[in-house]
Amino acid sequence: MDLNNLSTDQLAAELKKRSEAKANQRKEYKNLVEEIVPEQVNRLISLNDHIAKAKTEVYQSLEALMALKQELYSVKSNQRSHAFTTTNGKTIEIGYRITDGWDDTVTAGEAKVAEFINSLAKDENSKKLVSTVNRLLKRDANNNLKASRVIELKSLADEFNNELFNDGVAIILEAYRPKSSAFYIKATYKDANGKEQAIPLNISAVDFIADVDLSIFKQEDND
Repeated sequence: MDLNNLSTDQLAAELKKRSEAKANQRKEYKNLVEEIVPEQVNRLISLNDHIAKAKTEVYQSLEALMALKQELYSVKSNQRSHAFTTTNGKTIEIGYRITDGWDDTVTAGEAKVAEFINSLAKDENSKKLVSTVNRLLKRDANNNLKASRVIELKSLADEFNNELFNDGVAIILEAYRPKSSAFYIKATYKDANGKEQAIPLNISAVDFIADVDLSIFKQEDND
């Protein structure tokens, strides 16, 4: 329809018709959302319940194996993970992931390190050092220092053997407070070609359906 050929009244009527049609379509869209989304959310809730049940049952079935392995092989009771592998290549690994964490004194250590690098002569070599130290002290997306980088920083401080630098790094290291993240389960198997395949499960974020004793795992570094 060519709107340019319509009279003023015809044009107004056509625009009203189209506006009402769009309003009805939007209303129908909202009705579809109300009809479809709850059903799919309930499906995902059911899936979550199944995963939680499977996670709990897998853990409980391996709990005796963990205790037996600990006894027979003198495995440390505070390790963070346990893995079990069959002769045909099926593997299950369960445990905790550890994320870096620091107490509030870490900023005092960072300030001392910054004071040290700012005191250096501004030649090419010192600029490289400043760049290196700043890289090692760069925080991640969660505003945390990376422990692996702080270990590199400690090696650098040992080379310089500067009291201010050493003290700053020591304060940072003493502020380290690692945190345990979600309990995970990973499983793999070998396919017909002997290639290892991971079973894609996002099980870490799902809670157990019953209380389980996780004290067998080392959840934090206090050493």
